[in-house]
Formats: sequence, C-alpha cells, structure tokens
Amino acid sequence: MLNPEFLRSKFDAGLPYDEYLATGSDAHRKAWLGFGEGIRLSGHQREVLGGFERRLTVVVSSGTWCGDCVQQVPMIDVIAGAANGRIETRYLDRDEHPDLAERVMLCGGLRVPVVLILNEDFDILSLEGDRSLARYRAMAARQLGPSCPLPGAPVPAEEVAATLQDWVDAFERAHLMARLSTKLRQRHGD
Repeated sequence: MLNPEFLRSKFDAGLPYDEYLATGSDAHRKAWLGFGEGIRLSGHQREVLGGFERRLTVVVSSGTWCGDCVQQVPMIDVIAGAANGRIETRYLDRDEHPDLAERVMLCGGLRVPVVLILNEDFDILSLEGDRSLARYRAMAARQLGPSCPLPGAPVPAEEVAATLQDWVDAFERAHLMARLSTKLRQRHGD
C-alpha cells in the first residue's frame, strides 16, 4: 500500500533533479535541459507558488528516456524552484523501483511520469500522471483526427503553457489541501 512509511522510504531513495538527470544518457540530459530552458512561469504562477506556507514532499516516478517525462518533469523542477523551499522533490527511475511503479499503475500500465504530492507527514495529497489534461487534449486533437505528428516534433508553445498551468494547478490544489488540513492546522497553530 502507499502508506507514509513506504512513501518516505521512496523519497529517501530518490535523487534531487540534477543528480537524477545525471543518470541519463548525454542525449537524454540534453533533451531535458533544452526543454527546461524554455519553461517560464507567469507572474501570477510565481505569486501562487511563492505564497505556499506548507511543506510539500514530492516523489516522481520517471524515466530519463521517456518523451512525456522530458516534456513535463522539468516543469516540476521549475515549480519547486518557485515555491521558496516549500516543495522538496525526489526523482526515481521507474524501472529501478518496481515496488513503487506497480503500486501507481495507471490504466493498467507502468506509466511515467507519475507524481505523488505528499504533505509533510508523507500522506498522499495528490497522485498525478502520466500526462496532464492539457497534454491529453492536445494529443487527442492530433491523434484522433486525420493525422498524427512525427515523433520528436516540437511541442507548440500554447500546449507547453497549458500543461505548465495544469501542473501549477495540481500543486496549488495539493498545497491548499495541506494548508486546510485539520491535523496540520492544529500542529502549526493556524
């Protein structure tokens, strides 16, 4: 089960973003870094994330080889960086941690990325993945219509912006859940 003890052990086994990227091939690192350089939070998004008061811990099951991860996980790093130290992330390779991957299967499959947003006690606030709603909408528009894009085709800027907003919203929702938690409000006296 996804109990706090198990999730804490996975967090402790995970790597910070830069160390995680270093486990990938040169080509994979280049793709991740290149995509990450283009991610820009809006002023409103920075304000929302910078206003977080509760600490969130995040466990990301991913693969440096995964195209969906390349186009979404750098967003998690940017979001965490804008939260004034209130979001602490750890990244795990899905294939090296099958005990986690098998517990967070989506649609019956071992998908990535899967993002577990947890409170300070490692209780689950949100399980997100493998694609945000904006990504699924864009993919459906491309693939369920008359043609499919070529592999490796650039991601349109409006899709990147909508996907980033989906991820910011997911983190804001989880933060508000933690902020309004009776248990945590009693602990922090607020």
